[in-house]
Amino acid sequence: MTQLIVVYLVFGLAALSALVIMILQIGNMLADCPKNAAAARTAAVTIATGFAAIGGGGIILVAAIMPLGAASPTGAVLAASGFVAACLGLGFTHAIGTLRAVLQDARAEA
Repeated sequence: MTQLIVVYLVFGLAALSALVIMILQIGNMLADCPKNAAAARTAAVTIATGFAAIGGGGIILVAAIMPLGAASPTGAVLAASGFVAACLGLGFTHAIGTLRAVLQDARAEA
């Protein structure tokens, strides 16, 4: 079971890292506009670090409860992976929505 948890953690943290990089890249692309550059970069870094902290905590919490599924280790890993993928996807969607909202507020103030 320990090996499966380690595999789960590696893949979960890799997915989290990829999504954090995507948030930063999207913020970088949105920073092309001179009016929004500072707001886009600041918001992207802030949102990406918050997403990383919350996502990492979620991945670790799910890993901590995985031993409860010791009767079916493979099923536990698959269920945990699916749950975390869904949570990270929903969190990513919210993070990008927040980034867009911050930039709309910055445009309104300019």
